Amino acid sequence: MGIRLSRAAATAALCLLAVAVPASAEPLAVTEIAPGIFVHQGTIAEPAADNRGDTANMGFIVGDDGVAVVDSGGTPELGRRLREAIAARTGKRPVIVINTHMHPDHVFGNAAFADVPIAGHATLRDALAARQDVYRQRLTEELGAEAAGGIAPVRVDRPVAEEVRIDLGNRIIVLTAHPTAHTNNDLTVFDRKTGTLFAGDLLFIDHLPVVDGNALGWLRVIDGLERMPAMRAVPGHGPAVVDWPSALDAERRYLTVLVDGVRRVLKAGGGIQDAVARVAEGEQDRWLLFDAYNPRNVTATFAALEWE
Repeated sequence: MGIRLSRAAATAALCLLAVAVPASAEPLAVTEIAPGIFVHQGTIAEPAADNRGDTANMGFIVGDDGVAVVDSGGTPELGRRLREAIAARTGKRPVIVINTHMHPDHVFGNAAFADVPIAGHATLRDALAARQDVYRQRLTEELGAEAAGGIAPVRVDRPVAEEVRIDLGNRIIVLTAHPTAHTNNDLTVFDRKTGTLFAGDLLFIDHLPVVDGNALGWLRVIDGLERMPAMRAVPGHGPAVVDWPSALDAERRYLTVLVDGVRRVLKAGGGIQDAVARVAEGEQDRWLLFDAYNPRNVTATFAALEWE
């Protein structure tokens, strides 16, 4: 399935619900990693007052007819600043926002793009609806009520069940929905013109991978991803750009160690606490935020494999 975004259609859509971006909003710093491909690198940390929730990578792709935004950041403020960065780098306007998955550090900036269609995995809207109140409350606790102000229910105007091609004008991007892996609503964006893959949180670099879906499923998705004809990738967390497909190696190793370790505990008759205490402990020095996320990864994987 393909979508053609003509100049006339894009202009008409943008006139429907114009969003006022405060002139005082400082544009986010972005790097042009390939011609017409811009990325903002988030910090590797938990959302907190000192980083203002800026903990995920996001970016945009510029075509002749408009701009595709790939993830919008963890707060409305970050979304506004991303929009300012787009305005500073190109005279073209956003014509679509693509959410790679449901996690708040990637979608809450959508509030700054209320006039732009939103694309996401076909399961994203329902998955996020079940958690949005919890996510909003957590953001309020982490950053304060002001940072969480303006968050609206995340729309999915263009659900992607398998694959969708979008023509931005002399630039085709391919949106691919994946089976359950990091979450049950992971989506990648591939720019054919430059061979650049926005992998979302299907690719973690330096930040420990987070299993909010299924580790075994994630390993299977990785096997498919590495066959994509990309030259470079933008991870959901980590550097702005990495080589492809070698960037998958560390993540694959960790997930394999996680699955194999849980299986060994189960085979020995151990319980979940035994698994949490021992599984993947050799990976600790290889990753940031290991202590924050490895226990939950082990717990999720234990539950998934217990009746294997």
